[in-house]
Amino acid sequence: MNAFPAANLLTNAIFIMCLTTMTLGAGIAVFSSRLIRSVCGLAIACIGLAGVYYFLNSPLLALMEILIYVGAVCVTIVFAIMLAEPDEPARTEKSGSTLGWGGLALAIAAAMFCGLVWLGLHFRWMSPNRLLTDGSIASIGRALLTTYSMAFELISVALLVAIVGALAIARTGRTRP
Repeated sequence: MNAFPAANLLTNAIFIMCLTTMTLGAGIAVFSSRLIRSVCGLAIACIGLAGVYYFLNSPLLALMEILIYVGAVCVTIVFAIMLAEPDEPARTEKSGSTLGWGGLALAIAAAMFCGLVWLGLHFRWMSPNRLLTDGSIASIGRALLTTYSMAFELISVALLVAIVGALAIARTGRTRP
């Protein structure tokens, strides 16, 4: 018996809120006509995805999602947008080809979604016997310095490359015609 009577309802509501945040952020990222709004949508989708990771009992992945993608990659992309040309070029693509490729992508995504739903409903998923960690700061720190130290260092190298790339863009500066 739960100590709080509506604990399951509240947990489900928060999970649905994370899924909605992720879906709305992805929609903003895909359907926005301005690049800066697309990056903001990407950041919102990454925050929703971090919530889903947390509900999947993986607080380390949730923390890394926020630190790396929202805190570094999205900020670096915004930095690059600010240093790039201020006006976006006009689109030269024909709308027919855009609709064709968009329809193909939608059909592939729908097929993948249907396949994953079928797999989720028809496969016997085993539940873990016990939680491996409690998700505390001490266990995350221990995991970062022992088990995941190589992945943590590779992430830091990727961030260093992103920062050096942004500085290379900033060094050339803007050019006015």
